[in-house]
Amino acid sequence: MSERFLIIDDSATQRHLLSSLLQEIGHTVDICESSAGALDKIVGNQYAAVFLDIVLPDQDGYKFLRELRSHSKSANQYVILCSTKSTRLEIDYGIKRAKANDYLTKPFTRETLTAVLEKLPQQVT
Repeated sequence: MSERFLIIDDSATQRHLLSSLLQEIGHTVDICESSAGALDKIVGNQYAAVFLDIVLPDQDGYKFLRELRSHSKSANQYVILCSTKSTRLEIDYGIKRAKANDYLTKPFTRETLTAVLEKLPQQVT
């Protein structure tokens, strides 16, 4: 089943890699280069998940995630933090404190992406 995803990442390389992998398995992808305008996209569309980078030019992913969770129309959006921050402490912080639904470490592979997609409530692999 084709689903729609949003990628919020300032790296053109990372956006291209992730969107290419998602599109290869039949999904639709929207892209934001920063958090500017991303909340409006999330509220205005129905995404299976949002892939959110932590290090962004305008505000960090943690701050954006807090903002996202504070709005009633976006509070339940499934969010996957996507970052090079890969220690257990950083991953736990992203999920437990920042309230992300999952965490994908960079660099990722098709296999690690598939493993994250398999955890989505609607099984979109």
